[in-house]
Amino acid sequence: MSTAAATITKNQATEASVVEDAPALTDGFQLVIDALKLNDINNLYVVPGIPISDLLRMAQAEGMRVVSFRHEQNAGNAAAIAGFMTKKPGVCMTVSAPGFLNGLTALANATTNCFPMILISGSSEREIVDLQQGDYEEMDQLAIAKPLCKAAFRILHAQDIGIGVARAIRAAVSGRPGGVYLDLPAKLFSQVMDAAEGAKSLVKVVDPTPAQYPSSEAVNRALDLLKGAKRPLVIFGKGAAYAQADETIRSFVEKSGIPFLQMSMAKGLLPDTHPQSAGAARSLVLQEADVVMLVGARLNWLLSHGKGKTWGKPGSKKFIQVDIEPREMDSNVEIHAPLVGDIASVMEVLLKGIDGGLTPPTDWMATVAAKREQNVAKMAPKLMSNASPMNFHGALGALRRVIKERPDAMLVNEGANTLDLARGIIDMYEPRKRLDVGTWGVMGVGMGYAVAAAVESGKPVLAVEGDSAFGFSGMEVETICRYNLPVCIVIFNNNGIYRGTDVNPTGGADPSPMVFVPDSRYDKMMEAFGGVGVHVTNPDELYRAVTEAMDSGRPTLINAVIDPAAGTESGNIGSLNPTSSVRKMPS
Repeated sequence: MSTAAATITKNQATEASVVEDAPALTDGFQLVIDALKLNDINNLYVVPGIPISDLLRMAQAEGMRVVSFRHEQNAGNAAAIAGFMTKKPGVCMTVSAPGFLNGLTALANATTNCFPMILISGSSEREIVDLQQGDYEEMDQLAIAKPLCKAAFRILHAQDIGIGVARAIRAAVSGRPGGVYLDLPAKLFSQVMDAAEGAKSLVKVVDPTPAQYPSSEAVNRALDLLKGAKRPLVIFGKGAAYAQADETIRSFVEKSGIPFLQMSMAKGLLPDTHPQSAGAARSLVLQEADVVMLVGARLNWLLSHGKGKTWGKPGSKKFIQVDIEPREMDSNVEIHAPLVGDIASVMEVLLKGIDGGLTPPTDWMATVAAKREQNVAKMAPKLMSNASPMNFHGALGALRRVIKERPDAMLVNEGANTLDLARGIIDMYEPRKRLDVGTWGVMGVGMGYAVAAAVESGKPVLAVEGDSAFGFSGMEVETICRYNLPVCIVIFNNNGIYRGTDVNPTGGADPSPMVFVPDSRYDKMMEAFGGVGVHVTNPDELYRAVTEAMDSGRPTLINAVIDPAAGTESGNIGSLNPTSSVRKMPS
């Protein structure tokens, strides 16, 4: 061997030794993924783009399920409802500026509804943003997010990724759950550090939701009220469903014998057909009860703020409230027995406390039962209608039968009349199976919820949509088809918002702002993406089509023709929709 060749070989060996001895490296991309996986977050709901595209590719390569949407608001809604279903923060990832803003609506909605969610958005570089020098999609995202969520954080250094993700998780689930924003500037992802040091910097969140028991004095005060009540009532909100204290709650209800109401997303905590359910006698029990215990329910607009004619005579009630947030007490009316703590712990001590007997007067139970049976009998003929075109009652009667036959299916519901009537007509039998618009009553949650419901539960999903509500997120049918999710969408198509009969009062060529293209075929939209489209005109056809779809597990959209004259303005909340007293519009 020549001297030159020997020198080259020696140099190559030296270089190889140097490479072999070099420490392993990691970067911001990998640390974000590792931090999430360490905390058992394995599903991401996303819209790819600058600067998170490579992060999402790497996450999928690491075994995470990355579900890519067509709009960030829908991805955010999916993450939010995943948080409600699992008690772990659902994670949505978006691009910067406009993508972040699109996700912000879902983040604010999650916070209002107490769903644990983390919105992670890429962002522009701080030094350019702070001097307002015009960076790509320049925006101070952290400042914008802060007023609309429970907490907001920015991570600037790779070594802080572990602690930043941990803080976001703990903030999202601790106390009253809510939305958290996590800002990740683009430069963070490419920062490199020693792999061993990176692994040490990660944080596994420990006990983020510790048991919180109320004082013995608070418990005794509440028990005294219940034991002295002549006409007690328990109202369960979605917070009670979120708590996953199902057996304790059932035992308390059955042992106490108290009639109960379930708010829409609490339905199924106990079956709506339970003998103590007062759902079909709602007006009676709200007016006549003398002691009302709220469990994970707030006295907001959904419960008429605890006052007014809905609640009978002023001063006729005393309230017990179970909530983890002390500031919720006395928000609208006096709470005579506040129980501050997590619902599972509070219900545990209340269950122990009723051991000496707590039986409501038999005449109260008989009154509730009689009213319930009267209202059920009155409704039955409407639900059996097979008229064509369908009205809401006949169509929902068919879907009520579907859910009764498959109680483990997930039900997603949004709309005006479609929502208002469905939550009273469709009985639920298992907890956390009904997902709807929640506290804000916001439209557009349907397809994001449907995707997450399928991903998180593995169960078939029935999404019952008003035609107006569907329009907010309808493009996600492509997402449902792309991931081949077992989702059956039923669109109640009555040609417009509330109904399809409005006209332009001027007689001009433009249609009324309240109507859509008449007789639209939404089923063809589903077929365009490889799903199954079905067109039905009566309840029998609807029942058969939904049953077949739920059995097949194939992505399906059913265009259900509803009488355009069916429906009322603003559904059940017309009182919130002001109208001119000077000029009357045609209806």
